[in-house]
Amino acid sequence: MSINLDQAQQTFIVEARELLLAMEESLLQLESEPGDQDAIGAVFRAAHTIKGSAGLFGLTPIVSFTHIVEDVLDRLREGSVSVDAELIALLLKSGDHMLELIDVVASRGEQLQAAALEREAALRQALQAYQAPAQAAAQPVQSETVSDIQAERLWHISLRFGVDVFRNGMDPLSFLRYLNTLGQMVQVTTVTDSIPTVEEWDPESCHLGFEIDFRSAAGHAAINEVFDFVREDCAVEITALDETAESTRTDLVSQDDTSPVIHSGELLGDQRAVPRGPAQVSTERASPANEQKNKDGRYVRVNADKLDELINLVGELVIASAGASLLARSCNNAPLQEASSTVSGLVEEILDGALHLRMIPIGDTFNRFRRVVRDVSQELGKDIDLIISGAETELDKTVVEKIGDPLMHLLRNSMDHGIESAEARRASGKSAKGHLSLNAYHDSGSIVIEIADDGAGLNRERILEKAQERGLVASGAVLTDQEIYNLIFEPGFSTAEAVTNLSGRGVGMDVVKRNITLLRGTVDLDSQPGEGTIVRIRLPLTLAIINGFLVGIDQSTYVIPLDMVQECIELDEQDRQSSRDNGYLDLRGEVLPLVYLRDHFNHEGPPARRQNVVVVRYAEHKAGLVVDDLLGEFQTVIKPLGKLFGGLRGISGSTILGSGAVALILDIPALLNQIVQLEARSTQTPYSLSAAAR
Repeated sequence: MSINLDQAQQTFIVEARELLLAMEESLLQLESEPGDQDAIGAVFRAAHTIKGSAGLFGLTPIVSFTHIVEDVLDRLREGSVSVDAELIALLLKSGDHMLELIDVVASRGEQLQAAALEREAALRQALQAYQAPAQAAAQPVQSETVSDIQAERLWHISLRFGVDVFRNGMDPLSFLRYLNTLGQMVQVTTVTDSIPTVEEWDPESCHLGFEIDFRSAAGHAAINEVFDFVREDCAVEITALDETAESTRTDLVSQDDTSPVIHSGELLGDQRAVPRGPAQVSTERASPANEQKNKDGRYVRVNADKLDELINLVGELVIASAGASLLARSCNNAPLQEASSTVSGLVEEILDGALHLRMIPIGDTFNRFRRVVRDVSQELGKDIDLIISGAETELDKTVVEKIGDPLMHLLRNSMDHGIESAEARRASGKSAKGHLSLNAYHDSGSIVIEIADDGAGLNRERILEKAQERGLVASGAVLTDQEIYNLIFEPGFSTAEAVTNLSGRGVGMDVVKRNITLLRGTVDLDSQPGEGTIVRIRLPLTLAIINGFLVGIDQSTYVIPLDMVQECIELDEQDRQSSRDNGYLDLRGEVLPLVYLRDHFNHEGPPARRQNVVVVRYAEHKAGLVVDDLLGEFQTVIKPLGKLFGGLRGISGSTILGSGAVALILDIPALLNQIVQLEARSTQTPYSLSAAAR
């Protein structure tokens, strides 16, 4: 069996980045609550784990720097160092540098730039000020000195690896290499007497053991920590030798090679060494740490590409299942139809399970912004508090990964332009501290993300003036407040008087909208002068497969996302005539604007004798889609449109029906917005589907 060290190192890189994120969150928690011992412990454990894992791979730069950070955190844990803003800032910068070192490992072959090396030197110097005097003095010295040797002790380590250590992806020699960084291995004897016969040989099993004489100034706990990551797969005994140990070892080494073999278990029996043979893992582990490890063992890491492949295969399975169901219905064979129905139900369960594999909470993304808000508010000289809610809301992993940058820009924009300085807030009767909130929740089959601030709000007149100067709005045009506010998403639009590191260059907000649109989402905002601004982003839960509702017009078939369908009604003769004349329907006293899909998509021929209205809702918008036929629900595998049709408005994709025909998926948000714009142009008056719907 060959151990895939590249894959193991890649796992280390992923886990180290996650640990650094957790370390950052705990440091920010510690900054707000300096006495939080749980946060201190979490930071220490993260640094210790990164150092230990890096040591196994021989990543000396990471081990060396993280060791200093760990020393400072250890003193913080002991209470020898107190928490203050300066220390938190230093530890956050140290975490940034640790991430930089990990990125160097991930890039394979790249070296730290000169500027990064200078930052590391400055960080080391600053960290040493928090170390114990003896530790700080020892850091610059790399070679052994006489005093170092005198302070060292001789240890004997008996080490037996379990038979499954190879299968669990461990390299026994990596632990010896890491051990050697703490001192000097005077002698290493490989114990091979437990190796089985050729007939019983299993190349995937480990039968190695080591007897090690080790000279080091490190204590028992530090040496023992070397084996933390293989604790469940080995048995280890560490013993401090007395003054006669050195002479005893020399006598044993000088014995004739032909002398009778004395088993290691007999040699070390008086020293309570481990028994001969492979280590047997105890079945009685009741400590909280082991219980937590057992819980963690129920989770596995899966490459995202494999999940994508699974979703694609499930999508093809859905299409094939729909075709089989259609064929079964056409055969008028009851047992076949029953079997087909059972298969369809199982396929639906497989689909739900596969989609849930890709769903992750958005809280991980939200929590990353705590550091951003902290740093930017300090740069701007503002006191801003970030409030997060709805962190447990789940959505597709692809959406989570791609929404990070747009959210980052919106947060920075709110802090720079939205929230006023402390002086301005006091003058307007507000508290000096500004508040910025991130919230996520589900609504009508979509996820809504809100970025809200309690700042000065948007200047309606200023935005309209700038838009008219740039020719985006004709002079004298009548626009609603929301239409004016949405002008800030136009390319190059900016009302900032000065360019800063954060904004004012006229780029970014249009990119935000474009990126959200690519995710089949929408973005709009509401603002109240003097009270603040709310930006709302609506995104689909998944980009792969949705529950759809099939409708027909002539021989064409369209799919409406089922989560947006509220109800379906049939138009009688009287309603057909009045709604055609007025453009809306009186639905139980509610004014419902109508969209005739036959006209919208230019279907020729006379209208059908029977017409139906599908009432759809998206956010606060509500309308009725007039169609010929209602064809029922359908598991819809979303297929992207080709480049030729990429700019087709009102259509978000396509799907393959069970019959093999292609159906177009309606983009309800874009379709409703398009109708609003057409109506506004024709009347030159403010118009809104949401207003009409109310």
